Amino acid sequence: MSDSPAGVADLLGVLAYAELTAFLRLAEDATRHAPSLGDRAALGDLAAAEYAHFRLLHDRLASLEVDPEEAMAPFVGPLDDWHTQTAPRDWLEALVKAYIGTGIALDFYREAAARVDAATRQLVEEVLADEGRSQFAVERVLAALKEDPTQGGRLALWARRMVGETLSQGRQVAAARPELAKLLVDAAGEDITRMFTRLTEAHGRRMAAMGLTPGP
Repeated sequence: MSDSPAGVADLLGVLAYAELTAFLRLAEDATRHAPSLGDRAALGDLAAAEYAHFRLLHDRLASLEVDPEEAMAPFVGPLDDWHTQTAPRDWLEALVKAYIGTGIALDFYREAAARVDAATRQLVEEVLADEGRSQFAVERVLAALKEDPTQGGRLALWARRMVGETLSQGRQVAAARPELAKLLVDAAGEDITRMFTRLTEAHGRRMAAMGLTPGP
């Protein structure tokens, strides 16, 4: 890995575990919360896409002679904690988490990927591709809000909680792996405020797409 900046193994490791847990959680949400067989199948398709991304990252780590399990290990605690703290109680909360919560987290990794080698950056962009998650979640939440507008308040609060829990997760990951944190800081350069502005704006667009109010 001498041709890559420090932290590449960490970036691939955290993404690999994030994709693996996304696969498992989406499959669980499909079973527990999907209101119809069609919704269950659609969420299952998204879960399958996440697993395919995990395999790409796993194989890339192996090609770099990095043990995938060792690369993922430092992130098991922080990501598992995040999923525990953000376990959805129903179908709509599961959709908000899949779109807004996961979107915030992946934005951070996309920023970090700006400082890695071209091949790794291309792989990261591939595994962070939306794969239809946005359209699936947005359509169903908008339909639910049209049927019952009173759901908007609690879902907006839930989405804002996603922000707080994701920032907490990010601090845990940074504390555990300083080299990964350095990638993020290097990507931001002198103006880390601008990076957070981009992240905030992206979050605002997701909230608006779902018909939710960003709030403070």
